[in-house]
Amino acid sequence: MPIHQTLESGAVPVKLWTQDLDGATRQQLENVARLPVVFHHVAAMPDVHLGIGATVGSVIATRQAIVPAAVGVDIGCGMCAARTTLTAEDLDEKRLRRVYDQIACDVPVGRGQHPEGRALAGRALDFEPELMRLVARHPGVKKAMGRHSDWVAQLGTLGGGNHFIELCLDEAGRVWAMLHSGSRGIGNAIGTYFIELARQDMARLDARLPDRDLAYLQEGTQHFADYVAAVSWAQAYARANRTAMLDLILAGMRRHLPAFALTQEAVNCHHNYVQRERHFGDEVWLTRKGAIRAGAGELGIIPGSMGTRSYIVRGKGNPESFESCAHGAGRRLSRHAAARQFTERDLAEQTRGVLCRKDRGVVDEIPAAYKDIDEVMANQSDLVEVVHTLKQVLCIKG
Repeated sequence: MPIHQTLESGAVPVKLWTQDLDGATRQQLENVARLPVVFHHVAAMPDVHLGIGATVGSVIATRQAIVPAAVGVDIGCGMCAARTTLTAEDLDEKRLRRVYDQIACDVPVGRGQHPEGRALAGRALDFEPELMRLVARHPGVKKAMGRHSDWVAQLGTLGGGNHFIELCLDEAGRVWAMLHSGSRGIGNAIGTYFIELARQDMARLDARLPDRDLAYLQEGTQHFADYVAAVSWAQAYARANRTAMLDLILAGMRRHLPAFALTQEAVNCHHNYVQRERHFGDEVWLTRKGAIRAGAGELGIIPGSMGTRSYIVRGKGNPESFESCAHGAGRRLSRHAAARQFTERDLAEQTRGVLCRKDRGVVDEIPAAYKDIDEVMANQSDLVEVVHTLKQVLCIKG
């Protein structure tokens, strides 16, 4: 399917892969398109929805600048998945419950972190020198971390919100382990600190912005160089965090399921990040805020809400989307709106057949709070092809 519509009200156009666009989200996209540092166009994925400053589900190319709020505070948030030799026949109800309990015990969720003696300190060692250099230059990063400052103990932990761990079955009945998480408290601290630093820089320059959350750091300044180093560190930490959790999940599965092997290298992809890329003949800083890279032949993961479907996809390298695609279903309702509108009974009905929490605490994650994942996939048929379709059978929410 081609681009659905183009908005022309900014300094550059906004190209959309959806017609499902509310007024506030449209305004936010137009605000981004007015920034003087934005290059060529803004790409809005089919799961696009309102964010803070920049829209979730947007891809933003900038020249000689980065907008920290567009990258966000969960720097490097993304997905990881691996296929096993297990099949649906290996997952009876009793075994699934044991696996659920084991993973819930081994992988801290929410604000939890590994207790002393179980922290993955060995895996964290490589990250320490660069982080210490950053904190020495910017003590405010450590201050922003507050009491959730133990980044070592948080390596291999899920976090909260829409983060999750799932076991899924693909179209052939094969079992996959999948998870969604990012850079935890340290990523939040880095993002929060540099967003404020960018605001201060813009104020000193008396820059007129359509939204103060669109403050940017300019290449050639020390703040920009420090942010690039910090965000690269957080993205690497987020990837390592997912890898560590996947190892814990697989170990938990091995304790209660028949012996198995992995049949495919794990797919591990960011969907909140920035990196240097070449597009339309220029070197740019490309920010994917709720979008994944979908270069030709590259594998990615597009999760639906719990109780629906998720997809392993292969990118088509479409230049119009900056070689990107959607990162999931995208919220249709805010958390507060979903919690007001739906009940625990609704949640139980919409997650029938999935072993998961069905209490009031996760009603805001009900499938009906999200866009239709099948519609999202149909709207980006020119961006990716589906390799595997996954259906959840177990879901642990953050």
